[in-house]
Amino acid sequence: MDAPVLASTTTERAASPAVVPPSTDPDWWRTAVIYQVYVRSFADGDGDGTGDLAGVRSRLGYLRDLGVDALWFTPWYESPLADGGYDVSDYRAIHPAFGHLRDAEALIAEALELGIRTIVDVVPNHVSSEHEWFRAALAAGPGSPERERFWFRPGRGATGEQRPTDWVSNFQGETWTRVDDGEWYLHLFTPEQPDLNWNHPDVRREHEDVLRFWFDRGVAGVRIDSAALLVKDPALPEVPENPGPGEHPNTDRDEVHEIYRSWRAVADSYPGTRVLVGEVWMPDPERFANYLRPDEMHTAFNFDFMARPWDAAQLRHSIDEMLAAHAPVGAPSTWVLSNHDVTRPVTRYGRADSSFAFAAKRFGVPTDLELGTRRARAAALLTAALPGSLYLYQGDELGLPEVEDLPDGARQDPMHFRSHGVDPGRDGCRVPLPWSGSSAPFGFSPPNSAEPWLPQPAEWASYTVERQEADPTSMLSLYRAALSIRRRTADLTSGEFDWLDSEPDVLAFRRGSGFACIVNFSHRPLDLSGRGTVLLGSAQLTGDGELPPDSAVWLAL
Repeated sequence: MDAPVLASTTTERAASPAVVPPSTDPDWWRTAVIYQVYVRSFADGDGDGTGDLAGVRSRLGYLRDLGVDALWFTPWYESPLADGGYDVSDYRAIHPAFGHLRDAEALIAEALELGIRTIVDVVPNHVSSEHEWFRAALAAGPGSPERERFWFRPGRGATGEQRPTDWVSNFQGETWTRVDDGEWYLHLFTPEQPDLNWNHPDVRREHEDVLRFWFDRGVAGVRIDSAALLVKDPALPEVPENPGPGEHPNTDRDEVHEIYRSWRAVADSYPGTRVLVGEVWMPDPERFANYLRPDEMHTAFNFDFMARPWDAAQLRHSIDEMLAAHAPVGAPSTWVLSNHDVTRPVTRYGRADSSFAFAAKRFGVPTDLELGTRRARAAALLTAALPGSLYLYQGDELGLPEVEDLPDGARQDPMHFRSHGVDPGRDGCRVPLPWSGSSAPFGFSPPNSAEPWLPQPAEWASYTVERQEADPTSMLSLYRAALSIRRRTADLTSGEFDWLDSEPDVLAFRRGSGFACIVNFSHRPLDLSGRGTVLLGSAQLTGDGELPPDSAVWLAL
């Protein structure tokens, strides 16, 4: 017997008139520039030290002038914030610190008036331990229909004292927590994020209803968190040492594709293109591409490129591999340098090992910010010139470094605590943005407000939007120029991609017949004589017209 569908007690759920994203360009998502908004750290409208939807609404003009096509919001829902909002307690309500449902509806509509679509985050693998379903499951006890929506199991051993499996959490540590009645529940992340049982019809029905709820309010798409983890092997076996394709008990199981086919049917039932964007960490390009078949997701994040070091051969291999993986399914690749989980580019690219891996994050790793900034500027032009869509994490357009010296008492990320303090966590890339002024909160909050939820470094006075807008050589000016050229240059949206002959430490490619991008990874200047007319460079050319090391240039051919 199915567990009863619980009625919500949230008061602001009356259906609003549907806002329909313009359908004049059904392929908008194929070449879109999508800006990631981490609401807590974008702009604080009410002065409580936490970013909110009012703050975002007040800065929509900035986003329009930057030249973005869509905004992706990390979870803005009601949540205890045990994992920065990825522990959702109510998908149909806005977190009180961020505002109200009416603020989200107004933001979606106001952004659309400026030509900016909205993408919201959905977290289908798990909910918050404060979600009404999980509270009902705890109250109902073993063997109840309510527990069937989750993975409750008896423990091993004579008295059930041992965990049901030895699976390791994505946040390190254990994946099972025991409750008072002796049963254990599964959580691939924190104990505050119990995993849902996607074999249960309530779970499938509820998430399809959540999609409709937000599509009815005008969102143009959803980003799907941890998209490959939903389906588990019901037998809950241990993880094999080398699982074959589809054989892992909790990751990338073949049955997950049925779920996304049903989601695609929901999305396709709405006017205008409502996109599904997957967070799919998948080392096998072929398995990755399976999520992008024509009746599943539209796009998925390209983490392979983001994780590569600043190295011409490695990045070229990643570009080739990703374009080849996408070609058979007709999906565009995505290009991204960072997000709310990843060390910021100017810090990462200034290190001896400029690749990224969660397991490698540690305190005290030296970085050369001047070198990292040069490389991040070049990487901005490289990614913006590649075929497909471009994702930009808030603050990267300002060249913000990772904040690595946060006080221990300020850190909030569970990755830090579950590693017993070994992993610095992800707070360093989530520090509130600097907008103006010479001291904290740098315009993030109104005057005389509470301190920002994470402290901003004093040196961020040199990174403010106000200061960079007045500097034609700033990172912000570079991004604005690049996105403007990208938008008005047909070769950058529809032109074919071809590599050009180049030196071993140089990446050079053509888009269409009239545009080229050249990136110099070598330690010496590169002669550009006769290669074309400069449209934009990440660094000033030498007096002899040479491209400096760790720099990129866009050319008209």
